Amino acid sequence: MSASYRAWLDKKLAKLGAIDCYSAGVTPEGLADQLGVESSEIVKLNFNENLYIDRAKQTDIMKQLCDEIDLRMYPEDEEIKLRQKLSRHLAVPEDFLVVGNAGDELIDRMVRLFIEPSDAAVAFTPSFAIPRLCVKRQGGQYIEIPLNADFQLNINAMLDAFSEKTRLLYLCSPNNPTANQLNPKDIEKLTQAFPGIVILDEAYGEFADYSFISRIQEFPNMIILRTFSKAFGLAMLRLGYAVANPELAKVMRDKSPLPYPVSGFSIRMGIKMLENITIAQSAVSALITERTNLIEQLNQIEGIKAFASQADFILINTQAPADQLYTKLLKRGIILKKWGKLLQYESCFRITVGLPQMNAKLIEALKQIQGEKK
Repeated sequence: MSASYRAWLDKKLAKLGAIDCYSAGVTPEGLADQLGVESSEIVKLNFNENLYIDRAKQTDIMKQLCDEIDLRMYPEDEEIKLRQKLSRHLAVPEDFLVVGNAGDELIDRMVRLFIEPSDAAVAFTPSFAIPRLCVKRQGGQYIEIPLNADFQLNINAMLDAFSEKTRLLYLCSPNNPTANQLNPKDIEKLTQAFPGIVILDEAYGEFADYSFISRIQEFPNMIILRTFSKAFGLAMLRLGYAVANPELAKVMRDKSPLPYPVSGFSIRMGIKMLENITIAQSAVSALITERTNLIEQLNQIEGIKAFASQADFILINTQAPADQLYTKLLKRGIILKKWGKLLQYESCFRITVGLPQMNAKLIEALKQIQGEKK
């Protein structure tokens, strides 16, 4: 090993080590082992998964697909067929669509394509972490503007952050973790003023009041992200898509870092779910109903504030310290996403809207913990 190689590698590893990494945190299997229980007894409410999808129907579709597909073959026309299905589903032209390995890969693809080391990206905070990680890895600057107290955009501060170096603007709406949609007028204003590409992440759009997809032709610099992980319940298969004007969509399709970036099986499963759209529609409707019930129940517990939601999860703030409450819930086999301090709120958690029986266990546990304090 040469001295120059060792010096180069040490410098490279130190630089990479300074970049934050995504962590999945506690897993149901790991917690079950700690508690000495079956993993099926763990209430997992930390990953925003859609458990309202009819698993039996989804499994039947998957079995049909297994009989149809030849895993020995590379993908061929699957992506084209999915774009055709999405075009009819969304009422947008096929050449406006890009298929990706979930929203994360599409974000990474856009950062690779549009951010140079001398460039900067603008976003608000708190929000989804993946864009920041991708921009930092690319060597770009990531400028974060805090949200207002009502979880809406600080428009003037965002505008002030724009410059000739800012080439990506990331807006998540509904936002993760606050669960609210941004004011559409604010999105319009920022998109029209931004001197670069605007990523509007609508991963939770099916659970919300409005979408910009029908208006995409008004904004030539906007790329809208959607996923099959949430409303369609295909989180394990990693399938997503982008909606953008043909100029940007073509670049994203043709200049993907890798050939075959998406599994043919995943694409075909997405097609099947679109062909059986009522499965997702029924699940979204049931989840929204339960979301209302869960917010109401949470707000009836002393010391808990649950905020309104336009997603498949709910943000809460608690009087109890976040670390303390998180530990007590883990001991009861319940996993939430702990955020801690979020803007002016000191002790925040993000809670997946689980099935009614899961939510009932959470509510009972929170009541028990609250009772211990009295």
